[in-house]
Amino acid sequence: MAMTRPDHAGARRRRHSRAGGFTLIELLVVMAIIAVLLSVAVPRYMGNVAKANEAVLRENLFSVRDVLDKFHADTGRYPETLDDLVTKKYLRKVPIDPVTGSTATWIIVPPENRQNGAVYNIHSGAPGKARDGSLYAEW
Repeated sequence: MAMTRPDHAGARRRRHSRAGGFTLIELLVVMAIIAVLLSVAVPRYMGNVAKANEAVLRENLFSVRDVLDKFHADTGRYPETLDDLVTKKYLRKVPIDPVTGSTATWIIVPPENRQNGAVYNIHSGAPGKARDGSLYAEW
């Protein structure tokens, strides 16, 4: 009578034959790690976006104010609108206020003598404060 050996290979096959995939615990651990990484990265990203918008705003204000001075030096008066700077080729286009995302939010400051034009200076029309605590409207 021949001895039969237990079928260890069949047991091994059954253990390894389960469908491949991740367990619920493994997925939860991965999601927790991603959440921790995002909680660190997102605030830094948003801070950098705000910093970049403020830098662009400062540059746009500087450029427009410089062009206003050049327009006044050339014509002896200030423009009636910001669009006059575009039509007279001082600007290619009216810059966008990066904080508001619009060209319509600029605050126009007229000169003391209104017969000299209408646009002496501009400020941002963005509500709120900059990262340094100053109001955007005072820039």
